[in-house]
Amino acid sequence: MGLRLHELKAPAGSGKNRKRKGRGTATGQGKTAGRGMNGQNSRSGGGTRIGFEGGQMPLYRRIPKRGFTNKWRVEYEPVNVGSLDVFDDGAEISKAMLADKGLVRKATSNVKILGEGDLNKKLTVTADRFSKTAAEKIEAAGGSAVLAEAKAANAKEN
Repeated sequence: MGLRLHELKAPAGSGKNRKRKGRGTATGQGKTAGRGMNGQNSRSGGGTRIGFEGGQMPLYRRIPKRGFTNKWRVEYEPVNVGSLDVFDDGAEISKAMLADKGLVRKATSNVKILGEGDLNKKLTVTADRFSKTAAEKIEAAGGSAVLAEAKAANAKEN
């Protein structure tokens, strides 16, 4: 049989001992333990917070504040109708299938189908949003555009 777990060993020289500070002058890190003589940073709990500039007005307070972030914004990943031609004719396309083909980053992403390109296959596409032209092109090819929330509502009723 091959190598066993209890036989594994780290390669020679890969393990490095930690520095033991404040353990006598012979170690080279004794007495002040590499902290220098006196001052704020030599004390336990010493040092300043991030962004502290010695009492000078810090950068994050000097620069003007602008803009607004809408915390209820919903991001959609766009997928063009033309890129749906990678699926077989008559397929039912879900967000998970789009993620498998690499058309969206994650299966949990919100997806909006846009109308760029041509579709020559009959597909049932389930997504969170459809542009008007995308829905028209899908239906013109004999398929159907299903909103994900409508599909979830139907599943609850049944």
